[in-house]
Order: sequence, then C-alpha cells, then structure tokens
Amino acid sequence: MKPDRPNLAHEHACMAQGAILVCGVDEVGRGPLAGPVTAAAVILPASGIPDGLDDSKKLTPAGRERLAARIMACADWAVAHASVEEIAQLNIYHASHLAMCRAVAALKSRPCVVLVDGNRIPAALDLPARAIVGGDAKSLSIAAASIIAKVTRDRIMVDLAQQHPGYGWDRNMGYPTASHRRALAELGPTPLHRMGFAAIHKILCPARNSTD
Repeated sequence: MKPDRPNLAHEHACMAQGAILVCGVDEVGRGPLAGPVTAAAVILPASGIPDGLDDSKKLTPAGRERLAARIMACADWAVAHASVEEIAQLNIYHASHLAMCRAVAALKSRPCVVLVDGNRIPAALDLPARAIVGGDAKSLSIAAASIIAKVTRDRIMVDLAQQHPGYGWDRNMGYPTASHRRALAELGPTPLHRMGFAAIHKILCPARNSTD
C-alpha cells in the first residue's frame, strides 16, 4: 500500500466552518549553523493544484524546483525571512515564527485561517490558525509552503556560498555536516554564522567544552 500523501482534509474542514481562503505556512532552516531562517505561505487555488505535492524533505532537489515553479504559477504565495541578527536576538524558535508571520502578512489576499506546520501557533499571528504536527506531510497547503521555502532558502545559500567560499554552503545549505564543521574550525566563522548556537561554540572552543 502506498504511504499517505498530503491532502486537502484540513483545508476542507476549515471551509466547512465558513473559511473561504485557507493558507498553509511552513519554515525551513532551523537546524543550520549559518544563514537565515525562511518561511513560505501559500493559498492554493480551488482547482488546478499541481500533482505530486509532498513534504519537501521527501522530494529530490529537481522535483522541488519543478513543483515550486508550478505552485508559484497558480497560487497566492509569499516568502519571508528572519536574519542571522534576528536569530541571535530572538532565538531560532521565535525567529522562525517571525518569518512565518511575515510570510502570511505578505500574501496578496488575507486568509481566513492559517494552517501552521508544528505544534505551536506564532503568538504574533493575527489570524485564526491551527497547528498541525507533521503538517507538511498532511496538508497540501503546508506541503506547498514547505517546497517554496526550501527552494528559496537553498537558492540563497548557493548565492552566499559564492561570497563565502570554503564552507560548502552550496551543498550543505549551512547544515552542520562534517565538512562544514571542519571548515568552521579551520577558517573560523563568517558574519552569517549563528554565533549563539552551542554547536558553533563546541567547534570553535573544543578544549573549553571538553572541560565543562
């Protein structure tokens, strides 16, 4: 039997209660050691939804690019970010929620309900919302948002890799791979590294951490 795929059950449940426009929102980039956290918000059309939408993590890079182009061509969508500085000021959890709120606010249409991937609704979100754990694998709107967020952030990291060569961001997207950790230890941090992350301090100060 084929594994479950995202569907419109959550969207239809909202519409059954009177919602006209339902938005899905997701973020990518909580785990990396460098770069922004990126969120996307998507309101899918009533018809003509692209086939093959799924959790972005289950798709190939080429598949994500192809689907992102199709989503962008048919849906109301927006992307927003929280910078490395905002991550340092707020922490990654609140920064990711900030990016989500910005993405929803940037939509052309104001949704009636927001479906949020995760177990918490951003406190600053000024719309009715539902938190859905594993939402990118359950809701088509959230899956679409996850694809656009991932494709957008990956493109940013590829561009940033040209500005800061040696860290392999065009391959690891800022995540703590062995090669990225090794480069960080050898080359030191860039202004785009998240210096508040404990993992970075462990890499830069291994002797100190071994005695803690």
